[in-house]
Amino acid sequence: MGLLDGLLNAAGGGGGTLEAVTGMLGSHEGGLGGLLASFERGGLGDIAKSWVSTGSNLPISADQISAVLSHGAIADIAKKLGVDPTAAAGQLASLLPQVIDHLTPNGQVPPGGGLGAITDLLGKFKL
Repeated sequence: MGLLDGLLNAAGGGGGTLEAVTGMLGSHEGGLGGLLASFERGGLGDIAKSWVSTGSNLPISADQISAVLSHGAIADIAKKLGVDPTAAAGQLASLLPQVIDHLTPNGQVPPGGGLGAITDLLGKFKL
C-alpha cells in the first residue's frame, strides 16, 4: 500500500478530509512550522515532534486536537466535510500525524513552512 492509499484509508477513504487537512496547513499562520508551534504551546510538543522525526508517530486524540486548534479552524473543516466538529477533530487526529510525517521526510520542517510539499501532496491526490 502506498503512502497516499494509507492517508486516504486513515481518512475513511475520503479525499475531502485530506484536502481539508492540507488546506488547514496551508492557511495556518506560519504554515507547518506555525502549526507545530501551536502544539508546542498547547503542551503537546512531544507528540507533534514525533510526527516530524524519523521514528514512529505518537497518537493524538480528538480532544487534544480540539485543545490546540481553534474552534473556528475545526468548525471550518467540519463544514467542508459536512460533519460535526467532534467528528472533524477525530478525522484530524487520525490523519494529521501521517500528513505531517509525509511533509517532513528528513525529520525537519522544509524551508517555507512545507507549503511546497503540501502542494505536491495535493497534486498526488488529484491524479
